[in-house]
Amino acid sequence: MKKFVNDPKNYVPEMLEGLALANPDTLRYVPDYNLIMRTDAPREDKVSIIQGSGSGHEPAHVMTVGKGMLDAACPGDVFAAPPTDYVYETIKLLASPKGVLLLVNNYTGDRMAFDMAQELAEAEDITVRTLFIDDDVSVQDSTYTVGRRGVAGNFFVMKAVGAAAERGADLDEICRIGEKVNSVTRTMGMALTACTPPAKGTPLFDLPADEIEMGVGIHGEPGRRRVKLMPADAIVDELLDAVVSDLPFESGDRVALMVNGLGGTPISELYLVYRRAHNQLADRGITVGRNYVGEYCTSLDMAGVSITLVRLDDEIESLLGDPAEIAIRVF
Repeated sequence: MKKFVNDPKNYVPEMLEGLALANPDTLRYVPDYNLIMRTDAPREDKVSIIQGSGSGHEPAHVMTVGKGMLDAACPGDVFAAPPTDYVYETIKLLASPKGVLLLVNNYTGDRMAFDMAQELAEAEDITVRTLFIDDDVSVQDSTYTVGRRGVAGNFFVMKAVGAAAERGADLDEICRIGEKVNSVTRTMGMALTACTPPAKGTPLFDLPADEIEMGVGIHGEPGRRRVKLMPADAIVDELLDAVVSDLPFESGDRVALMVNGLGGTPISELYLVYRRAHNQLADRGITVGRNYVGEYCTSLDMAGVSITLVRLDDEIESLLGDPAEIAIRVF
């Protein structure tokens, strides 16, 4: 597998350095902690929002640092949780009088790192709260997780709490909003191909050319089942059925619909998927109020897609509509 790689050990630091160099007015890179933070952070008039997780899911989360979204992100290596001391030092650097909110995708390694870092920070009288994101409906428990996984739906939590923080909301209110958005967000993904981590140089798992993985995790974790390749509409129908039935979403609902590419899917195919999902929701009496098509939470170069639905109300839709100024322009 051909990749743009120098020393695989430097893959993440070199990516982060490039991100900061491309956005010198808004982003600061702290190499000691794999940290990307806003140049104007922390601010005394707002809660600081921090997320971590492993690298390899870009633009999540380092490319969603900026006004209206995250104040900082401290990723680990590819598909690896950040070390506890990275998270701890990030919390100290981002400490605000209004407090700090940690957003954590529901994976065992991430939970451990952030829980321990929170304890260390609280011992220094820093006010810290944690919100776990678990939008994946594919499986209840899986490799690396206790409960459901956090996947592309994390975007909506980041966006809503980031907007609320920018408006000046206090920590309790921001936590309420984040928990509310997480509770009405559901996602399921599938893979056409495996991904290839830079340090490994070969596909992460074996997926025959004529098979697909339904419900795959963003680190290549097994999903619900492997089946023979199906037409696109049949794939979308299975993903959508699983997502809609889980909450459940019902006729009369107004939703945000995200079709998220996993890193190796052409944008043309994502819009083909969106077409089917949108029309199927209309047939169910569900209105798409906001739509998102592109790459939001990837798995390196995996060819595949995930579908996310968020049940909207006036509050959530207003927060999602607030402006954000981040490194990528898709938001």
